[in-house]
Amino acid sequence: MTKRWLGVIVSGDRVTMVDAEVPESGQITILMDRHIRLQQGDKADAYHVMHQTLRNYVKENKIDQSVVKGSAVSRQGGGKLANLHSAELRGIAICALREGGAPVVIETKAHISKTFGERKTDDYLDDDDFWKDNTTGKDLRGGSREAALLLLAVRKDD
Repeated sequence: MTKRWLGVIVSGDRVTMVDAEVPESGQITILMDRHIRLQQGDKADAYHVMHQTLRNYVKENKIDQSVVKGSAVSRQGGGKLANLHSAELRGIAICALREGGAPVVIETKAHISKTFGERKTDDYLDDDDFWKDNTTGKDLRGGSREAALLLLAVRKDD
């Protein structure tokens, strides 16, 4: 049975979403690939608008499940302000997706590299043939492939 899933990556002040029909096996069908920037101005207002936007998208499109890329420890050490802002926005996204009615799975890049296939995550992101074999529908922009990979990796774990 095909389900409607949303892969979400938060980076800086941007949320990347890939909406796809995900069958139990085979190619996933990309329905939408979108980047949403946090609006300028008052941060609390901007977070509220982002929350509403994400919540409404999930409700209106009847998303069955959301998969969000989880936080990772920086290899360079020390938390930079930009990382903290990303974490704030990621938390808002997780709450909004859940409030919209879609269960949320949080998946890390490190976990995907260990459990999905034979290669590291970045190797899949750069492999055009992998994407031709595993997706159909709308073409993914390079920056959105990681959001789609979340869907493929979590489906494999089910």
